[in-house]
Amino acid sequence: MNPTQLKKITAKASRVTRKLRCRFDLRESAMPTVGVDVVPSLLTWFEVIGYTVLLEPDIALGKHQIRRSSYNDVVLYQCFHSALQKINPKKPDEAIAAAIDQVTCTESSNLLENNRRFHKFLTNGVEVKYLYNEEIVHDFVWLIDTSNLLNNDWVAIHPLTIVEGNYTHCPDVVVFINGLPLAVIVSIQPSDQRATFKAGYQRIQTYIEQIPKLFDYNTFLVITYGSRARVGTLTSDWQEFLPWRTIDGEDFPAKGATELEVMIQGIFDKRRFLEQVLHLIVFEEKETSISKKLLRRPFCTTQYPKKSSRQV
Repeated sequence: MNPTQLKKITAKASRVTRKLRCRFDLRESAMPTVGVDVVPSLLTWFEVIGYTVLLEPDIALGKHQIRRSSYNDVVLYQCFHSALQKINPKKPDEAIAAAIDQVTCTESSNLLENNRRFHKFLTNGVEVKYLYNEEIVHDFVWLIDTSNLLNNDWVAIHPLTIVEGNYTHCPDVVVFINGLPLAVIVSIQPSDQRATFKAGYQRIQTYIEQIPKLFDYNTFLVITYGSRARVGTLTSDWQEFLPWRTIDGEDFPAKGATELEVMIQGIFDKRRFLEQVLHLIVFEEKETSISKKLLRRPFCTTQYPKKSSRQV
């Protein structure tokens, strides 16, 4: 990204930040006191790259077309149903309903088995059968539209209260694509002297243990610490959460770009996000375990040089 592009994006981010601050001031009394400092540095960038950013009261009170009927819901069902109809316009209602049932029904008590099963749905489509002209038709329903980004719903919600059994947690940001929670972001506050990336990792492990249904659908886990950021998967240990070094996969970011900006633009940009989901996530099965890997191109996580020797 050249300096002119960075200047334009930074100016846009500044305007979005002011708008988000205003929204938080208006809803401060109605919101849980978690991760408020995440607003200017994190949610701003999601709006810059075209996501709809919502605060939890927006969906809890039914003020937005995206709604939740219960704190137990981890899928935004209305959004999910509408997206599948938009992406699969020629599929009958029974095919859409069958796909939703398969995606949202848990078949195993093993989180990684559930996650791998969902990833196959996400990348290969959901196989369904239905009756048409008195014949049984075997077909596929697609969960994402890779050819037309506008056919997908891109939403980031802060925070998101999840209730499962006797546990209640509020992850700082949950990123939804077509109503499916594909990424969870934990924000560690720099004002806490004990805060480290490891503390963020430990919080994620608590979420995985106590509200596992949220992670049946997970693709990425992100830990932020001020302007710094790390990304990993469900099976990454805390040392395997690494920064993302490049936005477009070709050039290192312009001077002044933070880890947080680079990660959000480099991973969550709509086109790049789908490319990574479809091509850079793999599951490795060993005798007694499953490992989920993000295939990192070397330049994406290698420290870039302070002075480039490349010719302009």
